[in-house]
Amino acid sequence: MSTLVAYASRHGATQGIAERIASTLNEAGQEAKARPVGAVDDMTCYDAFVVGSAVYAAHWQQEASEFVQRNRAVLASKPVWLFSSGPLGTDASDAQGRELTVTAEPKEMAEFEGAIGPNGHRVFFGALDPGKLGFAERAIRKLPAARTMLPEGDFRDRSEIDAWANGIAHDLAEDTS
Repeated sequence: MSTLVAYASRHGATQGIAERIASTLNEAGQEAKARPVGAVDDMTCYDAFVVGSAVYAAHWQQEASEFVQRNRAVLASKPVWLFSSGPLGTDASDAQGRELTVTAEPKEMAEFEGAIGPNGHRVFFGALDPGKLGFAERAIRKLPAARTMLPEGDFRDRSEIDAWANGIAHDLAEDTS
């Protein structure tokens, strides 16, 4: 089966997750390609899809949401999985002890569930490289509360990403048998 891993990434962390998913699928015997959602023009040559987006303020990036909406008929007719990236840090709580919404789904997920019926959705920790931030993002990071909510570093758990992608590969292998 040929699988497209389509993604929207603002600063590269989500792209890295998508590329790792595609690589893991390939290593498991599935043919997979990672491509930005804006570079996908032909969906007919794929048998399955993994679609992901960086999450900001509890929402997928607009280009990823529009990709799902624009292609909902194709996505609904094939196996599809969704992933989100964005929470930063390694703790499930912030500096004030409030639980982080690491497993909370972006607001679009309810709509996507109804429109395309994905086989699953996974939220992964992201990464923050201050050198890749724009002016407004750097200004926000200067706020005292933002420093604890937006810690610098790469918090992506590669073994967690690999395990999820291997689960997808297993499901795809079962679909072809």
